[in-house]
Amino acid sequence: MPARVRVEDRECPLSTAMSYVGEWWTVLLLHDCFDGYTRFDQFEANIGLSSSMLTTRLKTLVDNGILTKRVYHERPVRHEYVLTDFGRSLRPVLVAMAAWRNEQLAPSERAMILVDTDTGREVEPVTVDPVTGLSVSDPRFAFRSGPAAGEEMRARYAGERGKPGGS
Repeated sequence: MPARVRVEDRECPLSTAMSYVGEWWTVLLLHDCFDGYTRFDQFEANIGLSSSMLTTRLKTLVDNGILTKRVYHERPVRHEYVLTDFGRSLRPVLVAMAAWRNEQLAPSERAMILVDTDTGREVEPVTVDPVTGLSVSDPRFAFRSGPAAGEEMRARYAGERGKPGGS
């Protein structure tokens, strides 16, 4: 049974972003891409996804403009999948997701960490407002309807509901 999609979700950037990368396998494929994997057999061996499912996921990423498919061998024809600029712009999202999970673990329990490759030092990424320098996790930052918001999105953020601590 398909999930019910609310009208406001059609314009919500979180909902639309999830339509691009909201599947478990998609995030794992992107992780592999950022680690330098480009070929079908590499993805298949590393992730363990069936060929048909992997083909479907890669096609979706290409169709959505996240990856581009290009020939790397003529006979037989073999393709590689390379991140586009749009796809590369997802890196901070994956870094933030990994950091969010690592925050829940003791340093000795972290299986993968983000490091500065010049120094080898582990880094803890944060997303900050460039004007104030504050982390966007600060409660003073809240979503509001934007200039392109429709009636439902404007209603969602009208009044107290869109304020921190509002219902």
